[in-house]
Amino acid sequence: MIKIGTKAPDFTLDSTKGKVSMKDYVGKWVVLFFYPLDFTPI
Repeated sequence: MIKIGTKAPDFTLDSTKGKVSMKDYVGKWVVLFFYPLDFTPI
């Protein structure tokens, strides 16, 4: 289980703002939010 204060693994990904890497946020609080491009209808 992930807990507050646990370090996230380093990763790089493509976003709508370009490449994003966790190493760009070292020493800062970060909230990661992600959703699929299109929600699946239920």
